[in-house]
Amino acid sequence: MAKEFTAETDIISQSAVRHRPVVDEYAERIAQSLVSLGIHYDIITNRRLPIFREADELLVAEIEPTGRLHLLTPDAATAWIAMKAAAERDGVCLRLLSAFRSFERQYEIVCRRMALGEPLESLLALFAPPGFSEHHTGRAIDLGTTACRPLHASFDETPAFTWLCQRARDFDFSLTYPKHNLLGFGYQPWHWGYRG
Repeated sequence: MAKEFTAETDIISQSAVRHRPVVDEYAERIAQSLVSLGIHYDIITNRRLPIFREADELLVAEIEPTGRLHLLTPDAATAWIAMKAAAERDGVCLRLLSAFRSFERQYEIVCRRMALGEPLESLLALFAPPGFSEHHTGRAIDLGTTACRPLHASFDETPAFTWLCQRARDFDFSLTYPKHNLLGFGYQPWHWGYRG
C-alpha cells in the first residue's frame, strides 16, 4: 500500500489567528476566505490541516485536447511525464485530471459546492478550504483512467491504481489521502503528491 503523507508545513493556530496581528499576507487571505465561507477555525485546528502555499514556478506538464493546461512545478512535471510514460509502457493508462490549483480557484470550487447546498462537513471531507489544498503547491495530481468515473473511490479497483501502488514511489509520488488519514479527508485514491 502507498505511504501516507504527513505534511511538515505551518498549521494555523486558533490563538495565533485570533490574538496576534496577522503579518503574513497569505495567512490573512486564508483568514478572510474562511470567514467569508463560514468555516470556523476550530475545524482547521481540530483537523490540524497544513497550510499549502502557492507554487512560485510552474510549467505546463500536459495539455488536454480541449486546450486546458495542467501546470506543475518543474520537478513534479518531469516526474509526472516519466511516470505516465512508464505506465504506458506497462499497458496502463493514466490520465491527468487536475494539477496546480490557485487559491482563487479553490475558493470558487468550495463556494460553488456550498451554493449547491452541500453540507459543510461532507464538502470539507473532500475539498480543502483555500490555503489548505495540496494542489496549491503544484506538486499534487488527481489521476484517472479509462472505464472509471473521474474522482471516484472505484479508482482503487483499477489496474492504474494497482500500478501506482507498486510503481509511483519510483517517481517520488505517494498517495496523500489514504483510508482513515490523519487529516480527516475522505479516501482519495486518485490524489497523489510529488515528494521529490
